[in-house]
Amino acid sequence: MPHIISLNIGTPQKLQFQGKEIETGLFKESVNKPLHLSLLNFEGDGQADLKHHGGKDKAVCVYAFEHYPYWEKELSQQLSYGAFGENLTITGLLESDVCIGNIYKIGEAVIQVTQPRQPCYKLAYRYHRKDFPLLVQNTGFTGFYVQVLEEGTVSPSDEIKLIEQNEHHITIAFANEMMHHDKHNIEGIQSILAVDSISESWRNTFTKRLEGKETSAEKRLTGK
Repeated sequence: MPHIISLNIGTPQKLQFQGKEIETGLFKESVNKPLHLSLLNFEGDGQADLKHHGGKDKAVCVYAFEHYPYWEKELSQQLSYGAFGENLTITGLLESDVCIGNIYKIGEAVIQVTQPRQPCYKLAYRYHRKDFPLLVQNTGFTGFYVQVLEEGTVSPSDEIKLIEQNEHHITIAFANEMMHHDKHNIEGIQSILAVDSISESWRNTFTKRLEGKETSAEKRLTGK
């Protein structure tokens, strides 16, 4: 049975990065007590950049503990729980297993998967590796976001029970492939947009691709 390894929370911190002050909620600490999960976040948790993190359809970040050994070898260091800024370090649910739209029960709460986690530059700051966000993206070891359908208390040792398997079977791994690699796969994009519960930001990005438009973020990546 999939279950939680660690429940992690943290409030935004101000730090210096490349001569600029940044604010990030990336640094989470493991807690050994039950917490209330609201529609927006766990009690005691917070996000700094609400444009790209947080909000109702990205209320909780989830990451698989199975990826930790790979990253510990890559980074030549031991990683503590919450190393990727995730609220839930879990086991038993990999990106190839989890589908967008799947509904799970954890403790008293009910959650629904909305999109893969999209690694940002703040991971590069944390691990002093400029290429680290791209490494995370290319491995597909991204984790994922969920929205909260029913609030409730969640304990660090709770099991994660599948309540409903989404009928479209669009895995997090497939969504990552369409977003970052197979960008012009029209059929693939249409299959993702058929999932009602996909996050607003990912829906907007894929819709623009169908219309032949690049997002501002994609233009920066291609140098246009």
